[in-house]
Amino acid sequence: MRLPLSFAALFLSVALLQISSGGVGPLDAISGITLGFTTAEIGMLGSAHFVGFFIGCWWAPRLMGTVGHARAFSAFTVLGAIGLISHMMLADPIAWALMRIATGVCVAGCYTVIEAWLQAEVTNETRGRAMGLYRIADMGASLVAQLLIGVLTPAAYVSYNLLAIFCCAALLPLALTTRPQPETPDAPRLRPKMAVARSPLAVAGVIVAAISSASFRMVGPVYGQGVGLALDQIALFMAAFVAGGALAQYPVGWLADKYDRRWVLIWLSVAAIASCVMTASLTDLSTEGVFITAMIFGLTTFPIYSVAAAHAHDFASSSERVELSAALMFWYACGAIAAPYLASVLMGLYGPPALFAMIAVGHAGLVVFGLIRMRVRPAQPKTPYVYAPRTSFLIGRLLRTSREKD
Repeated sequence: MRLPLSFAALFLSVALLQISSGGVGPLDAISGITLGFTTAEIGMLGSAHFVGFFIGCWWAPRLMGTVGHARAFSAFTVLGAIGLISHMMLADPIAWALMRIATGVCVAGCYTVIEAWLQAEVTNETRGRAMGLYRIADMGASLVAQLLIGVLTPAAYVSYNLLAIFCCAALLPLALTTRPQPETPDAPRLRPKMAVARSPLAVAGVIVAAISSASFRMVGPVYGQGVGLALDQIALFMAAFVAGGALAQYPVGWLADKYDRRWVLIWLSVAAIASCVMTASLTDLSTEGVFITAMIFGLTTFPIYSVAAAHAHDFASSSERVELSAALMFWYACGAIAAPYLASVLMGLYGPPALFAMIAVGHAGLVVFGLIRMRVRPAQPKTPYVYAPRTSFLIGRLLRTSREKD
């Protein structure tokens, strides 16, 4: 029990932050529908979040170096709370997009601080267990955040205030901890071309993962509303996606360590295409059937980022791992910025099934590119598969040792 207790403040902050940030995306989508926003405007809110996320990833290490971990975390938390509370003061999509940039900066900044703190505290002996607990706290809170949408009233002060309370509460564990602040880590150099040089397929994989996850999380509620789901059913629909992704991590990791990772990526994409086609074409599915397709969609798409990252690290040296992880995060952010807005525009033109049609096209491209790359380069010795959260540019520091062979 000493390990979870020693990191209790960090993990509690992660959970509270994830409940707040994980809830605002679907709440914004549902509230936007209630307020009469167009589908494209709702998609713009999701894209704005990832613009802020990218800014936060870049800015956070530098701010920590100036004011320290705790003060940086406080600043990012306040920025996120302001963005949440301000929503119902001005019900305008452009204003909400600016607020979502603020919450995106908050999420990336807070995760950067937490991961830098965690990296300074773990040892090689405790790293695996610490990352396991971190994963449980993050994904468990993400599931709670989706379920929370079922009880929040759209476009209401109390709903956004409740999420702001969770955001502010994330500040308390770190503010009250007696553990000394660690030294500030150097920010990793951002070298996007490095990821392309090591593995073009991995870069394509993380972009397709962003297209799948970001578009579904940000405009999935619009799809749910379009196919007739009630508010509490939309919450279960989104939660089924997260649950499917969580369930897939272990079996997909086992496959990625046992077989050629390019084949794992290809077959995951084939399965994702099948789930997209099934969801988009079967208009007479029962409510339970819609939930099952969402879970299958999570099973097939959620692990793609981790498999692609593991494939990229197969071609990297130990000294390159931190910068490679940051470069992959950069490409993920690029895809996540573009995907929600593009998906919402297509849904506005062609209806709710266009969301899954767009995602299926992305995975079809990954299948074709994967087959081409298999003809260009032979398989390489593997690094261990590691679940890779999409949280900050510093996550590579936590995962670097885990990727090394015993």
